[in-house]
Amino acid sequence: MPGLVHVVDDDASFRSAIERRLKLAGYDVATYASARELLDRLPDDGKAGCILLDVCIPGLSGPELQNRLIELGSTLPIVFLTGHADTPTTVRAIKAGAEDFLIKPVSSEQLLDVIGRALARHEAGRDYHRKLESLRALAATLTPREHQVFDLIVRGRINKQIAYDLGTTERTVKAHRHQVMEKMKVRSLAELVSVAERLGMLDAGKA
Repeated sequence: MPGLVHVVDDDASFRSAIERRLKLAGYDVATYASARELLDRLPDDGKAGCILLDVCIPGLSGPELQNRLIELGSTLPIVFLTGHADTPTTVRAIKAGAEDFLIKPVSSEQLLDVIGRALARHEAGRDYHRKLESLRALAATLTPREHQVFDLIVRGRINKQIAYDLGTTERTVKAHRHQVMEKMKVRSLAELVSVAERLGMLDAGKA
C-alpha cells in the first residue's frame, strides 16, 4: 500500500539511508532534521502516512513531539526509533498511542513490516471517520420527530409503544419509521441499530 513516510532524525546520513530504503519499497518520503521542522511543515493527515521518529533529537525530543502532535489533533501513527532501549520511555510512548518502538540498527524487513502496519491502521481509521461523517450527514436530514422515532426504535420499542410514548397513532409511527429507514439508507432493524451504535446513540447513560 503506497503512502507518505515522514522521517524525523538529526542524523543526515541515517535520514538518507532510510529515505533510499523506503523509496525502493515504493513509499513517498519527507525528511526533517528536527521536531520543529516537522511542526513548521505540519503533515496533512488527509492521506495515508506515518511518522518515523527518533527519540533523542535536539530541541523537542521525540516523545515531546508526539505529545505536541496529539494536542494538534494529528492522527498520523508514530513509529519510534532509538539507539538504546529505555523501558519507561517506551511504555509512555506506546501508552500515548505510538505504533511501535524500533531499536537501531533496524532491518529493512522489520522496518517495512512496521511501516506497512502503521499505514494500514491509519487508512482504516480514515475510512472509519469518512463513514461516520457520512452517517452523521444522513442523520442531520431527519426531522426532530423522526429523530425521536429513530431513538425509540433502536432501544427496542415496538410501534405501539412508540405511539403511546409520543402521543400519536401507530400509523403515523409506521410512516416515520419508513422515513427513518429511507433517509438512513438501511433495509433492516439490525442495520439501523448498527448505525445508531456507530453514532453513539446507544452509549451508557443515554437510555
